[in-house]
Amino acid sequence: MRVLVIGGGGREHALCWALRRSLRVSDVVCAPGNAGIAAIAECVPVEQTSIFDMLRVVHAVAPSVVVVGPEVPLAAGIVDALQGEGVRVFGPTQAAARLEGSKSFSKAFMQRHGIATARYKACASLEEVDAALPGFNLPVVVKADGLAAGKGVVIAETHAGAASAARELMDLGGTLVLEEFLVGEELSFFALCDGKNAVAIAAAQDHKRLLEGDLGPNTGGMGAYSTDALLPDGLHEQLLRDVAQKTVDGMRDEGVPFQGILFCGMMLTADGPKVLEFNTRWGDPEMQAILLRMETDVMDLIDASIDGTAAELKIAMKPGASACVIAASAGYPAGAEKGGFLHGLDAALPAATVIFHSGTALQGDDVVTGGGRVLGVASVAASLPEALQAAYAALGNIHFEGMQFRRDIGHRA
Repeated sequence: MRVLVIGGGGREHALCWALRRSLRVSDVVCAPGNAGIAAIAECVPVEQTSIFDMLRVVHAVAPSVVVVGPEVPLAAGIVDALQGEGVRVFGPTQAAARLEGSKSFSKAFMQRHGIATARYKACASLEEVDAALPGFNLPVVVKADGLAAGKGVVIAETHAGAASAARELMDLGGTLVLEEFLVGEELSFFALCDGKNAVAIAAAQDHKRLLEGDLGPNTGGMGAYSTDALLPDGLHEQLLRDVAQKTVDGMRDEGVPFQGILFCGMMLTADGPKVLEFNTRWGDPEMQAILLRMETDVMDLIDASIDGTAAELKIAMKPGASACVIAASAGYPAGAEKGGFLHGLDAALPAATVIFHSGTALQGDDVVTGGGRVLGVASVAASLPEALQAAYAALGNIHFEGMQFRRDIGHRA
């Protein structure tokens, strides 16, 4: 079959890589793709914020199924538009994608359906922020309500700092969410959903802060690892039952069936697991790590979600561990230097190691930087130290001007 992937980052490179390995897939097209994706799939230009332009590409490509990678097209309603034309598409509708697209909607939904989360207050103005802040202990979390590419969150150590962050973030979403700061271990839990059932896939731990030791500003993710040890006995069943399945049940009861990937950002607190946020698609870079471990054909997941047969699917993961380390441009996350030449991409790779392109472009025959996060170097092995050693060894052969990466991915394992 012919598959069209919408998106152009590391998550979409990993998706194209997994689809190319499927015996059921004959042809992969990616819109818009990047320099790395172009080596394994046909890439076509598209404007991901324009429903009209995405539909134009779908009509031209005529795929058997469309897989939507990023959150922006989902929030724009591309799934609704494709379903309206009878196209098979993997991902949630615009209404269901509000679980990610609106923090205030998500928090109110969790409150309605008894899903454990941090205490919060949605504020529609800076005056409401000022009135609500004294009711929160320090530190306090300030979140933009809308999509912010993983960077719309500030942890403020003072109420004055929270008020300042609120002024800056108000432009991103119009509404802000103040939230109590949760203490514990952070975890990303992924479930496949078909509108009725949620099926556990795997867990990963992301590293959001730019600098080693979990310091510096929040980013879209500087690295991630996945291992079965992240889900000790009982936690797997608890998260599936009390978070993922409750969410699918609640969305169905409210007349908005959720199909696609549910990314549950969790904090494992002393009072039990609590939801930090939902995403309605694969994580980036968590997906790069998880897909290296996945033994089940990714097309089986896509079909089960679309056809409502997720409960019949058995998702198999390789034992051991996988890791993905991000190499980012100078200036990231505030900005990104682009156009720098990448060197060392043709060096021999350690076993079971893959270089996924996040923000790259072609300049003639040369690969150049084209975004903040440039590469994700991922590896799978029998243990996490082995996977990390292989990823860092491969990364050691790569260079571009201003390259920055964390050397402590997995340090909390």
